[in-house]
Amino acid sequence: MSMNYVFKEGLSGFKRTPLASLTAVIALMISLILIGVMARFYYSAFEIGTTIRNDIDIEVFLEDVNEERRRIIRTEIAAMPIVDQLTYISKDSAVAVFQELFGAQGSPIADLSFLPASYRIQPVPNTPADTLVFYLSKIAEIRGVDEISFNVELLKLIDERLQTVLFLGGGIGLLILFTAMILVFNTIRLTIYAKQSIIRAMKLVGATNGFIRRPFVMEGVLQGLIAGTVSCGIIMLFFSKILPFFVPQFGVIPWPFGRWYYLTGAIMALALLMGLLGSRWAARKFIKDASLS
Repeated sequence: MSMNYVFKEGLSGFKRTPLASLTAVIALMISLILIGVMARFYYSAFEIGTTIRNDIDIEVFLEDVNEERRRIIRTEIAAMPIVDQLTYISKDSAVAVFQELFGAQGSPIADLSFLPASYRIQPVPNTPADTLVFYLSKIAEIRGVDEISFNVELLKLIDERLQTVLFLGGGIGLLILFTAMILVFNTIRLTIYAKQSIIRAMKLVGATNGFIRRPFVMEGVLQGLIAGTVSCGIIMLFFSKILPFFVPQFGVIPWPFGRWYYLTGAIMALALLMGLLGSRWAARKFIKDASLS
């Protein structure tokens, strides 16, 4: 079977059921636009949450230990798998930081020598909160460690919110896509019923089910192609022109992975996939080995 025949027969479905085809294309287009807008906003929220999460430092305050013991503590902390960067803050540095934050006259306490030396840990990015808590308990047991400052509740809250964003966005996206695929399915079903007599005749002369199905699958793919192309154009226009015009702050919202073509490419792939799956589903269900009833 030539691709030219499949393509022409796929286009003929738009003429036989124009209203159903237009409805399916518009519904798929709206679904893809919603998914594209949601994906960019959810990605931005995820990026912000991840940045805040990875900026949380851990402060390990030391007792008044000698230089040799301090080096041993450093070695033991650095050996922990959660440690990405480790910075030593001496007593003098702690005093300087305090005065920078509160000013030289910001405290009625004249003598700041009580401020302890410490190690500041920057954990490995995206380390689970439970893993951090486990290894920090090990660090707390090291001789010479006085106290650990770490907001574990904030970290757990951020992790919970990021998971909520991921599952909620994914669930809504899948629901929207499934609804769009159902509309493509119904459109192809109507086209198949409109061509019942032709399909019967083709079966009588020995045409296989695969031969008969391909034009209907092509029609679904064409619906996806049209919907995807229009959707990508609208999404680009919305984020590059419309949204920044009304809310300039949204002009800095990052594209997923830093480039616009990742999102538009994913939208186009989804459009073709939904058109393909919906049309194959309908073609396999309603084109039987026997004659259509």
